[in-house]
Amino acid sequence: MACRPSQRQRLSSHVPDQEVTRPGDTAGTERRDPGLLAALDPHGLLMLSRTLFTCAEQSEILRLAMRHVSALGPYHADAGYLATGDGLARVPGHDAGAPTVDDAQVEELGEADGSVSLPERSWNWAFGLRGADGLLGYILVSSHSGPDEQGHFLLSTLVGLTSAALSLTVTHAAQHDNAGELSRLGTERDTALRRLDAMRSELHLQKTVHETLARVAARDGGEDAITQALYELTGLSALVEDRFGNLRSWAGPDRPDPYPVRSSTYQEEMLGQVAREAGPVRVKNRLIALARPRGDVLGVLAIEDPDATADEHTMFALDHAQQSLAQELMHMRELAEVELRLRRQLVDDLLEGTDQQGAYARAEAVGHDLQRTHYVVVVHWPGNAADGSFTRAVEQATAATATTATRPLITRRGDRVVLLTEARPDDNAVHAVLAHELGTPDGAIGVSTRCDSPDAIPRCYQEAMRALEVRQNSRQRSGTTFFDDLGLYRILGPGNDLRELQGFVREWLGQLIDYDAEHDTELVETLSRYFDCGGNYDDAAAALTVHRSTLRYRLQRIREISDRDLADVDTRLNLQVATRIWRIILGGQR
Repeated sequence: MACRPSQRQRLSSHVPDQEVTRPGDTAGTERRDPGLLAALDPHGLLMLSRTLFTCAEQSEILRLAMRHVSALGPYHADAGYLATGDGLARVPGHDAGAPTVDDAQVEELGEADGSVSLPERSWNWAFGLRGADGLLGYILVSSHSGPDEQGHFLLSTLVGLTSAALSLTVTHAAQHDNAGELSRLGTERDTALRRLDAMRSELHLQKTVHETLARVAARDGGEDAITQALYELTGLSALVEDRFGNLRSWAGPDRPDPYPVRSSTYQEEMLGQVAREAGPVRVKNRLIALARPRGDVLGVLAIEDPDATADEHTMFALDHAQQSLAQELMHMRELAEVELRLRRQLVDDLLEGTDQQGAYARAEAVGHDLQRTHYVVVVHWPGNAADGSFTRAVEQATAATATTATRPLITRRGDRVVLLTEARPDDNAVHAVLAHELGTPDGAIGVSTRCDSPDAIPRCYQEAMRALEVRQNSRQRSGTTFFDDLGLYRILGPGNDLRELQGFVREWLGQLIDYDAEHDTELVETLSRYFDCGGNYDDAAAALTVHRSTLRYRLQRIREISDRDLADVDTRLNLQVATRIWRIILGGQR
């Protein structure tokens, strides 16, 4: 028997579904905006339910439900079944091209929901239609991909409506001649309609939550936009904290000032309590949800509810806002990890030597100005592996003592942390901060000379490593050593090349070499012969074939031009070594 609308349906078909008129109502109907129902019921479930509940034929109810499956999304109703005394009877669908279904597979489900194999469909599911007395039938739905959360909800709602309509027909058939039972059925129908009203209201509220949070995500609003949206949805003050209890965002009235600081013990216990439960948890005057997309707690979302007025709608909004916050915080973490990885790759390449123009472009991409003067700093702390916590401690100590706000480039090499920083460390300031943070002063830091271009960074790295090595092999193994201060130790270690020797000579004899070249004098040669003769004036004058007074004059000029004290033991040693290198290794080049 076809489903014919009753007189009440024909009248109400012109009346928007803002209110449901029940039997016995005497109030007249009013014309309302027909677009309201479409807005509240975009998938037509409410309108379908009216048709389903007026059908007397079970097969027609099932066909109507099957035809409506495609209106809920990219789904197909491939078959329908009704329970009979002899088992399951197939009800033909409207899609002639539907895949062939093996009825035996459906029988094997044993009245449970489950998957049934279909060709050319990656997802398929047999939804059981159940009433008070058990299984009424099945709707077999398939798709090229599994449904999302909304899809599950819509399909489950359709199955529930169909089950309810089938249940009514069963009841009608069994109690057809009993007037009292008809009255009961009418009452059940009214109850179902009231439930539909409640479902419509719930759908409206859920739709509002979804749309509000979707707008926040589309506008990339961040934490402040999420808390503001949650406050507007619930009317209760909303807030975001980090996992340590520090306030990150607040929306709504009565924000504490100053914000209370909780002990780490209390914070960890609270997080553990909330993590053990599913969904939001009440802790004192707050409802709390954790943002932990991959198990790690990235943040805490909460609403202030001192009067315990939160209802299911509030819980739903809080839970979905937590999901939005988890995605936002996860996105921020991933961006930070990508930036950190790019910065580390850049500094690793710079330490090994890389294309200068490419280095400038890569540094600019991560917000670092590589065209400024830099220093290479190598930090080693016995007992502290160069893991994430030690690296962060070094970066924070450097930032706390730096004279600029520029964040250094940092990487790990073995058990050492290497920084490329604009600011030259202030003596032992970084070491002192790290010693306090790590609880032990037994660490060493090596600092290079000034680095003016990316091409010089590999050399500066070797300088910092040499300074660190000298410090760790000295009597006072902890502290900071600058390559500038090494003096002769700069060339005593292994791996020194001609460039390093030239640098040492320029440091100690550069002014004299330049003076000789400009004035055609022999001050460097004079100094070299003077040291070869053990500082003896007569022997040195004879070796130079000059008068003794000429030698004294030249030595005085050497003191004035070089600004070196020839009577200082360390100065004499460095000058003598420099003159030997100048004459023997460098061939007396000017």
